[in-house]
Amino acid sequence: MAMRGRVLIVAGSDSGGGAGIQADIKAVTCLGGFAATAVTALTAQNTLGVSGIHEVPPDFVRAQMAAVLSDIGADCIKTGMLASAAIVETVALALEELAPAVPLVLDPVMVAKGGAALLADSAAGALVKRLVPRARLLTPNIPEAEVLLGRAIKGADGMEGAARDLLALGPKAVLLKGGHLEGDHLVDVLAEAGGGLRRFTGRRIASRSTHGTGCTLASAIAAGLAQGLGLVEAVERARAYLVRAIETAPGLGSGHGPLNHGHTVKEFQA
Repeated sequence: MAMRGRVLIVAGSDSGGGAGIQADIKAVTCLGGFAATAVTALTAQNTLGVSGIHEVPPDFVRAQMAAVLSDIGADCIKTGMLASAAIVETVALALEELAPAVPLVLDPVMVAKGGAALLADSAAGALVKRLVPRARLLTPNIPEAEVLLGRAIKGADGMEGAARDLLALGPKAVLLKGGHLEGDHLVDVLAEAGGGLRRFTGRRIASRSTHGTGCTLASAIAAGLAQGLGLVEAVERARAYLVRAIETAPGLGSGHGPLNHGHTVKEFQA
């Protein structure tokens, strides 16, 4: 199968292979796209948690982005863990100068599955000011959305108001993920500027293998956009791909295990 759709991923590395750059590359590749990367931080982590973080100097983050964009190019850019305000600013400037017209899927990664902070407190404001207004799609979970909005979000009905408030921060669309709510019935809310609200529903899968779900979903959507899919179609395909990846997870590790990114994906490829 010929690869179609170039995605530049700007995010942190997960040594355990379940989240971060590693999950991003797997998701884009398995959906038929081409993944390039600019690494923002190295993490020492496994299914039990993060034991160390080493940030990449901002100038070198830019150098990676420039090397890819000046040669290979990109049809979509996805950001994940950005670590610090300095890296956020560097990425924002690089996008303005090197890829002003390329759509951005912004996953505002703040905390690892095990609880480790992946974004400095001082960087949240920079993210809202410098990158959120640039995003084609913002993909926060509920805790991340609460930080971005500075208020609590109560229940599935509260998600709709929160999605609208996030949209007011400037992105063209917001996918607010409801996996942190209690119950077996899951709801994600997609809000588009001028396009109203759409709910995506599903059942909760009883599994401890959920490490990297946010990274995987955002990168799967980015792959779809890079391949020319409409936003709703890209979200629907990405959610279906993620569900199968959880259902067929290999059960590795003693904590929050990785997904099966390499399940049979022919039906999902564009």
